[in-house]
Amino acid sequence: MQYTRLGKRGPQVSTIGFGAWAIGGMNWGATDDTISKRALHEALDQGVTLIDTADNYGFGHSEELIAEVFKERGKGHAIIATKAGNDFYHSSSADNRGYGPIRQNADRDYIIWAADQSLKRLGVDAIDILQLHSPDTEKLKCSDPWEALDRLKGQGKIKHAGWSVQSFKETEQAFLLDQYHELIDCIQVRYNFLEREAERELFPKAQQYGIGVIVRIPLLFGLLTGKFSRESRFSEDDHRRFNLSPDKLDKYLSDLEGLRPLYERYPDQTMTQVSLRFCISHPACHAAIPGAKTPQQVADNCAASDYGSIPSGEIPEFDK
Repeated sequence: MQYTRLGKRGPQVSTIGFGAWAIGGMNWGATDDTISKRALHEALDQGVTLIDTADNYGFGHSEELIAEVFKERGKGHAIIATKAGNDFYHSSSADNRGYGPIRQNADRDYIIWAADQSLKRLGVDAIDILQLHSPDTEKLKCSDPWEALDRLKGQGKIKHAGWSVQSFKETEQAFLLDQYHELIDCIQVRYNFLEREAERELFPKAQQYGIGVIVRIPLLFGLLTGKFSRESRFSEDDHRRFNLSPDKLDKYLSDLEGLRPLYERYPDQTMTQVSLRFCISHPACHAAIPGAKTPQQVADNCAASDYGSIPSGEIPEFDK
């Protein structure tokens, strides 16, 4: 496992982390807590130090499982990055857009209160990284969420302030780094072989300001592992039934055909590993957080770290 500093003010982290959305037990089909905890233990055994979660993953259950694992073995050098802003505490069935009853809430007092709930579930005195959970641009134009992060930092309840940039709004929201780069220590960004919009404006600004970048959805919900086809379908309790709908699968798989020669350059590596290597190859990117539900998936993911970045000359240019 390789390690790097997460931007100029962030902590030292493993270049491959553990994305803990799926183990929350919602939105990803069936899960088993015993196997999920084994997957977390495997990640830590492999040298992973960055564990990414959110308060609404399993409506607190993901954070609770992480706390159980650390109670069993100690936290050590692990960095917990969680998120707040998707309010499941005060929502109803009318707020369900496919992920359960959740609504965006970027009010200052709510973010501070939600952070306190995460502190209790995680069983820690301070959250290593608290990230705003992908708010709409209009909510981010208000001062409330940023004031919440600043206050939580000042109170010592969070060590680093982060922001998860909304998917497909990477360019639209990039201007916020100009305004809040002194507060924000790291951002989390949707980025993978088939979705590279962040290269346009967001990554250059992150580099300019020395802001850490965590890459989410690096395997595109499992598609970039090579295990799905145009016939793949997902259960009602799996968000991929709409995020990888038949139309989207067809488009993604067609785009993927153009990358086959690159994958074939590395016959000794799995498609997963090559896909993850891409995500830590851009000079703006510090760590990728693939999800995993089993120890076997964790081991496959972690191997990508030691393979390192893909030479820039082998990566197709992004058409800006």
